[in-house]
Amino acid sequence: MVPEEPNYPRYINRERSLLEFNRRVLAQAQNPDIPLLERLKYLCISSSNMDEFFEVRLASLYELKNDPAARTKPDDMVPQEAINMLNAVAHELVEEQYHTLNNVLIPELQKENIRFVRRNHWNEQQREWIRNFFVESLHPVLSPMGLDPSHPFPKILNKSLNFIVSLEGKDAFGRSNGLAIVQVPRSLPRIIKLPPEATSGENDFIFLSSILHANVATLFPGMTVTGCYQFRVTRNTNLFIDEEEVDDIMRALQGELSGRQYGGAIRLEVADNCPRHMVDYLLDQFKLNEDALYQVNGPVNLHRLNAVPDMANRPDLLFAPFTAKLYKQPKASKNGFRLFNRKKGPESLFERIQRKDILLHHPYDSFAPVIDFLQAAATDPDVLAIRMTLYRTGSKSAIIDALEKAARNGKEVTAVVELRARFDEDTNIIQATRLQDAGAHVVYGVVGYKTHAKMILVVRREGEKLRHYTHLGTGNYHTITSRFYTDFGLLTANPAVGRDTSKIFQQLTSLGTTDGLEVLLQSPFTLYSGMLKRIRREAQNAQEGKPARIIAKMNGLQEQGIIDALYEASQAGVQIDLIIRGMCSLRPGVPGLSENIRVTSIVGRFLEHHRIYYFENSGAAPELYCSSADWMSRNLLSRVETCFPILDADNFQQVYTEGLAIYLEDNVNAWELQADGSYIQRLQGEQTPFCAQQSLIEKYSSTSI
Repeated sequence: MVPEEPNYPRYINRERSLLEFNRRVLAQAQNPDIPLLERLKYLCISSSNMDEFFEVRLASLYELKNDPAARTKPDDMVPQEAINMLNAVAHELVEEQYHTLNNVLIPELQKENIRFVRRNHWNEQQREWIRNFFVESLHPVLSPMGLDPSHPFPKILNKSLNFIVSLEGKDAFGRSNGLAIVQVPRSLPRIIKLPPEATSGENDFIFLSSILHANVATLFPGMTVTGCYQFRVTRNTNLFIDEEEVDDIMRALQGELSGRQYGGAIRLEVADNCPRHMVDYLLDQFKLNEDALYQVNGPVNLHRLNAVPDMANRPDLLFAPFTAKLYKQPKASKNGFRLFNRKKGPESLFERIQRKDILLHHPYDSFAPVIDFLQAAATDPDVLAIRMTLYRTGSKSAIIDALEKAARNGKEVTAVVELRARFDEDTNIIQATRLQDAGAHVVYGVVGYKTHAKMILVVRREGEKLRHYTHLGTGNYHTITSRFYTDFGLLTANPAVGRDTSKIFQQLTSLGTTDGLEVLLQSPFTLYSGMLKRIRREAQNAQEGKPARIIAKMNGLQEQGIIDALYEASQAGVQIDLIIRGMCSLRPGVPGLSENIRVTSIVGRFLEHHRIYYFENSGAAPELYCSSADWMSRNLLSRVETCFPILDADNFQQVYTEGLAIYLEDNVNAWELQADGSYIQRLQGEQTPFCAQQSLIEKYSSTSI
C-alpha cells in the first residue's frame, strides 16, 4: 500500500520560519569545523536574534491577539494559536542554546584554557580580588530597592539585568517585607577578565552575576539574604506613530523612543533555581503567563558573551583574517579632479565610471570606492548636486562626513533620511540634524512608506551638458556592516539609470508623480507587477516547451502573490531555485504544487544580504536584476525600493556567477528547506567540500589590484 502524501498547508508561518533560521545559526555554534571562538559568536548571534524575535515579531502578534478578525499572513493563523506554537518552538531553541553553552562550548573553551570560573571554584586569592572589585567598581553604582507599600515594584528596563532578592530580618526602619530588587546598570560589563594578580590563567573570566551573588549581602546590612536570582524581561519595542495625525515625524518619533524601553512585557527569563513562589510573583508583576516564562541555566543574556573573543586574544581560534580587495583609485591632479574632456593627466574617478560601470561585491570588495565617490563629488568644482537615501549609516560615518563637507562647499545636497529604520532611529535623527545644520536639504521620505532604496545621484557639469553618476546597491551605506554583509553595489554613468534615479528623488522630495521609468523598477509602483510579469512569462515559456528558469536570492520571501505565481510557474514546468537566507513562507517540493522549486539557505561567515533576480527569458536576452527589496509584502507594497538591471555583459556574468551559481554548488554552508518546513544540511556525499563564501575569499585574495 502506497502511503498518502502529507497534506501540508499551502504556506509556512512566517515567524516559525524565522525561528528555523535561528536554529541554523545555532547549529553553527555546534559545528566543530568552525573555529571555537567563532562558534561562541554564533551562539551570541542566536541569542540576539531571539531577543529581536520577541521584541518585534512575537510582540506584533500580541498586539493582534484581541482582534477576532486578525490573521497571520500568508498562512492565515489566529494570532493566539500562532503565539502558542511559536512559544513552544522558542522554548526548544532556548533550551538548546544553554545546552550548547554548558555542555559543548564551555568544556571545549576550557580545553583551550579559556575558563569561566564559577563561584564554587574561586580560590582565596580570587575571592579577595573579587571582593575589592565589588566594593570599588560595583557597589557605588548599585541601588537596591526593598519592596513595600512606599517602594512598589520598579519599572524594569527592556532586556536589563536584574536580581530579585529574598531577605529575612528588619532594616534600619523596622521594615521586613522580605523582597528586594537590584537593577544592574547597562554601563557595567557582564563579563570580567581576571587580572594576573588574581589568577594564574591567561584567560579566566567571571560573570558579573556571580560577583553580585557573592556580595549581595553587603547591599542589605543588618538583614539576611536567603536567595538571589537573576532575571530579565523582554518588552515590545514596536513604535507607533500615526503619520496622518502628526505634523513633524522627527519630533513624534523622539517622543516615542523615550518609551520604547518600557513597552509591554513579552518574555520573562529567570534563573532556573529561582523558587516557584518568586517566579510567580515576577510573572504577576509583568502580567505574563506560563508560556512566556524561560528558566535558564546560565546568564540571562547570552549575547553579552560576545565580548569574550576580543578579550581572550586568541586569533588562532578565530577565522583567518580577510582584507577586502581595494580598487586602485585614480589620483587627483594638483587642481583636484580634472574635467572629463581633458586628455592629459590621471584618469578621474568620474572618467573611470563613465568608461565602464564599476561593480562592487562586498565584503570581498572594499566599501571604500563608495566613500571615494562621495568625497570626490564633495570637492569636485564641477559637481553641482548630490542626492542620497540614508537608511542605516552608523553613528560615526564617513558617508555623513562627505555629505556635510559637500553642503559646506556649496553643493546642492539632498538627503532622504529614513527615521524609522528599526533600532537606528536615534542615530538617524542625530545624522539628519547634523546634515541640516550644514545646509543640506533633509527630507524623511513619504508618509506611510519607509524609504529603503539605496541610491546616490551625483549631477556634474561636463562641458556644455550635465551628466548623472549613480550608485545603486542591495545593502545599506554602513561601513561596518559592509565588512560582513554580502551585497552588490553598482557605480554607473548610464544615462537611463541616471534619469530614472533622478525621477525617483524628485518624487520623494516634491510630492509629485513620476513619469514612467525607463530601466529601473520601483516599489510600491512597478516592482511587484514587474516581478509577477517576469515569473508568469517564464511559466508561459515552459508551457510552450521553451527553456524556462528562475533563480532568485534574497533575505526573506513572504508575499502571497509572488509565492502563488511561483507555484503556478512550478506547475508549468519552470525550474526554480530560491536562495533565501532567512524566513521563507513558500513550501517547496510538494507534488502537484511546488515539486520544481528548491529552496536553499546559506549560513556562513558572512551574512548573506544580496537581492538578485534572474529570469531565463527564452527567445531574448536573459534578465538579471539586483535590488534593495526582498519578496516581502512590506518591501513590494509599502516601501520605497529600487530594482536595477545589470546591463554590462561582464558585470552580468560576475553577478550571476558570484551571486547565484556558486551558492547552488555550496555543500558546506547550505541548508535545504523541506516540505514540512524543516531544514536539513546539504549532504556532501562523495563530493569535495565546496563553500561559496570561502571560494570568493580565495578568489578576491588572489586577484591583483
